[in-house]
Amino acid sequence: MEANLKIDELWSGWQQLEKSPKDDGSIEMIVRRPQRDEREEVQEAMFDTKEGLIGDNWFVRGSSSTPDGKAHPEAQITLMNSRVIHLIAGDRSRWELAGDQLFVDLDLSQDNLPIGQQLKVGDVILEIAELPHTGCAKFAQRYGAYARKFVMTDEGKQLRFRGVYAKVIQGGNIKVKDTITKL
Repeated sequence: MEANLKIDELWSGWQQLEKSPKDDGSIEMIVRRPQRDEREEVQEAMFDTKEGLIGDNWFVRGSSSTPDGKAHPEAQITLMNSRVIHLIAGDRSRWELAGDQLFVDLDLSQDNLPIGQQLKVGDVILEIAELPHTGCAKFAQRYGAYARKFVMTDEGKQLRFRGVYAKVIQGGNIKVKDTITKL
């Protein structure tokens, strides 16, 4: 099922949703990207301070936004709110197309998770990065132009509808349904 809702339908849907918790949220889905445009949903995964999500291509793929072409250290892990992706994507099988690694039921807003805020998930400690996570052309292709406009509005950016980047401060294991606690 493809949602592809118009922007007013997205805002209306957002207003009707029960809001995510500000603390003690949960991991709803973990997705690895072994190769470009490939997705692998897993029930648990290892996270490393250097490589990020083990088995994900973030580290080896590198980045066109860094001078040396190496992986951007601020873009190691991406988190997206599960309620937002459900609204945008519709069917859960389409969540992974967003390209994020962790889909979480947690308030990702700038007010709730300022830059530098640390989160404990399983054995892992993540730190919210400064680099903003924005909707790219692929996001618009997969979910529609209105979905991209929705996440890129001023309010959408403040609430981080498109998600947030984080860095791995302490490696370890994360499982689906693990609790996310602010430190």
